[in-house]
Amino acid sequence: MDDVKHACEERMKKTLAALKDDFAGLRTGRASPALLDKIRVECYGQKTPITQLATVSAPEARLIVVQPWDKSILSDIDKAIQKSELGLNPSNDGKVIRISIPPLTEQRRKELVKGAKASAEQSRVSLRNIRRDGLEEMKKMKDSGTPEDAVKKAEDELQKLTDSYVSQINKVLEEKEKEILEV
Repeated sequence: MDDVKHACEERMKKTLAALKDDFAGLRTGRASPALLDKIRVECYGQKTPITQLATVSAPEARLIVVQPWDKSILSDIDKAIQKSELGLNPSNDGKVIRISIPPLTEQRRKELVKGAKASAEQSRVSLRNIRRDGLEEMKKMKDSGTPEDAVKKAEDELQKLTDSYVSQINKVLEEKEKEILEV
């Protein structure tokens, strides 16, 4: 029983971590180096994350600076940022790339909140699927002779665990919504 519950908890932790990672890449009105984490740059014959090619920092609230370790790939990084879905316009001075983060429009904020809610709902669905898988495993144990009251207790614990992770997802969503909507 504990093995099933532990395996479910590990999967739930990964679901929550994936949502947080997804939210880190969502553009708010504030500059954050995490904004560029998902961008891959075509250089040296392969796609490489920006963080493996350059130092990415946010020295000001509305500015991200990308300083490549190899100046020859500056234009590759510039192109990758322009092609990304973030809608950012980098400026390249030959040494570093500066990206000023424009304030978000009200409509764009609402779109971002809608996307965040959809991601959170997808994570909640994943949690429920993990719970369902765990309950099926426990049902098999009941069929193979495990006492019914032990199975019922484990099922209740799994439900409490699921509820705990759902509330954590709701809290993460609430924080991200607040961050997106603040002007």
